[in-house]
Amino acid sequence: MSNPVREIFGGFGYLLRGVGLLLQKPRLFVLGALPAVFVWLVFLGLFVALAFNIEELVGWATPFASDWESPWRGLARGGISVAALVGAFLVFVVSFTTVTLAVGAPVYDKIAELVEEELGGAPEEPDESLVAAAVRAIRQSVAIVLVSLAVTLVVFLIGLVPFAGWILGPVLAALAGGWLLGIELVANAFDRRGLLRISDRRRYMATRRLRVLGFAVPTYFLLAMPFLAVVVFPAATAGATVLSRDLLPAAPPETQPANGEA
Repeated sequence: MSNPVREIFGGFGYLLRGVGLLLQKPRLFVLGALPAVFVWLVFLGLFVALAFNIEELVGWATPFASDWESPWRGLARGGISVAALVGAFLVFVVSFTTVTLAVGAPVYDKIAELVEEELGGAPEEPDESLVAAAVRAIRQSVAIVLVSLAVTLVVFLIGLVPFAGWILGPVLAALAGGWLLGIELVANAFDRRGLLRISDRRRYMATRRLRVLGFAVPTYFLLAMPFLAVVVFPAATAGATVLSRDLLPAAPPETQPANGEA
């Protein structure tokens, strides 16, 4: 049985390795940051607007608490505000990854390709038309965002529980957000190997769950930080490619589907 601490730190090592690989290609590093800059500015503006208006929004959404005595009214609305912001944070980070990968697809495909070539044994591109690949990617990205919205609802409900919910909610959001982020980031390497379904990624990732979370959860938080996100994103793309190469040999020898169903 693997050492949990070693697995977690080993996962974080993939992000550092991604940084190291891209430092050898500084021009590609800078090019990979440009889509993240654009998308992050948009998402940051939306999140700041939500944060500044959260008190009014929660007050509008909880008229039933207006007649409650203090401190219960404040505790209830405070818990709801925290849960709403944490849930929005999760959705924004996962959506940020989805949108950035779509906007900068040619760049991130090139980064993954260069990493594969650097490490050797790069597989050939799957025999799939551009239109079919785009439709599949959009469908799968929408599915992941919908799952993140469902997790947000769960986080919101947990946040209604005073004190305990305010701790458990953010922890659940970080773990779920990191896992969903990982599913998005490994997509390119898996697609290259003909593993086109989200269920394939989940199955292979589950073989080294702690290692995946050790990579994805810190990346999730780093992508949420202004300025750092634009540097981390191309490095995370490279790191996810290395992670995928290590996950695949350890995966159970089950069927490898050739269709793009989720």
